[in-house]
Amino acid sequence: MISIAPGTIGEIVSSEYRALAFSIWSIGPLNGPTFGPIIGGFTTQYLGWRWTKWIVMIISGLGLTFVLILKETYAPLILTRQARLKREETNDSRYWSHYDQQRVSLIQRLRTALSRPFIMAVSEPICIFWNIYVAIIYGILYLEFVAYPLVFSDVRGWSIGISGLSFVGIGIGSFLTLGSEPLARRLILAHKKDPDTGETVPEAQVSIVIIAAVLIPVGQFWFSWTCLPPVHWVWPLLAGIPLGAGNTAAFIYATVYLSGSYGIFAASALASNTVIRSFLGGTLPLAGPAMFARLGAHWAGTLLGLMQVAIILIPVVFFIYGGRIRKRSVLISQMQADQARLDGKRRRGLERMQRMDDEEKGVVREEEKRIEVEVEVEAERERNRDEVGIGIDTGMDRRGETNLKTLEADS
Repeated sequence: MISIAPGTIGEIVSSEYRALAFSIWSIGPLNGPTFGPIIGGFTTQYLGWRWTKWIVMIISGLGLTFVLILKETYAPLILTRQARLKREETNDSRYWSHYDQQRVSLIQRLRTALSRPFIMAVSEPICIFWNIYVAIIYGILYLEFVAYPLVFSDVRGWSIGISGLSFVGIGIGSFLTLGSEPLARRLILAHKKDPDTGETVPEAQVSIVIIAAVLIPVGQFWFSWTCLPPVHWVWPLLAGIPLGAGNTAAFIYATVYLSGSYGIFAASALASNTVIRSFLGGTLPLAGPAMFARLGAHWAGTLLGLMQVAIILIPVVFFIYGGRIRKRSVLISQMQADQARLDGKRRRGLERMQRMDDEEKGVVREEEKRIEVEVEVEAERERNRDEVGIGIDTGMDRRGETNLKTLEADS
């Protein structure tokens, strides 16, 4: 679900409001690790650990129900179905879609759909570097979910339920990012437009990622050097605010950047990103207890912060040179060529329809002119007949008057 959902959102929401849609969607995957420990801590403490599994199963069943009633959002498949429906309704084979020519078997479709994300992950420079960036910050974020219980439960002695509340700072930071989406959108729309599409270039999204990339290590260093006593517990909790805000913003706007860069292939690009960051997010925390035990909370957190500082270079480079990198992408060039070809066909089809309309209108105008001429000719004939009839009657009247005058003179 997490792999497919970003691609679905990218297909149904315009680029202007895509970040807002991703923000609303990300409330679940980004705040789940924040509120999960809170719910799980109190559930385990008062109901037992088995109820944590029952709650997960109930929520998963509800999510499956929603998935089953979702409609298709993949544009090529929708166009193919609409063309087939038109052919069946009108019995006219002229209704077709560009994607009708790409008839492949189910096995081939599955092979392409499952292999393309991995091919893009190793062949597309944009995917390679953004997968690295998002995977590292995601893995370190999940390391924090190991560090927080170690600090607040083992060192500060908080109970299982209360220690879950230590994640509130990360949750607040996440919601602050979600609430500031209108401001971020205004900053993004202020960037230059793409002359070909008239829309804001995808690199405008990276400007927000750069801000987030700075907030993440700030929160990390803050937490690392305030997490242990005698420093008051409120300070490491407050450190979670920039940490949560930065991670949320980086995740959302990096996702929007990939979606805007790859268009129809966005689902595959986002699937590759999801798989790699989920892999690192699931494996890196395994090293957390040993790392914090050997280095200590201060220096283990500092090491993670230095890693986060080092990868700030990735969004900076893409913000400056992202347009050039996209132009050199084989897949993006192919996508743009296909889109240009489709636009050309659509334009030629519209021009042909316009010509047909003009010709039909021309025939109608000629017919109207012919009818007007016939009406005028018939009217002229009627007038001529009327004039001839009046002339004859007038002549007879004049001759009658002359004869009458003659007879009167003779008498």
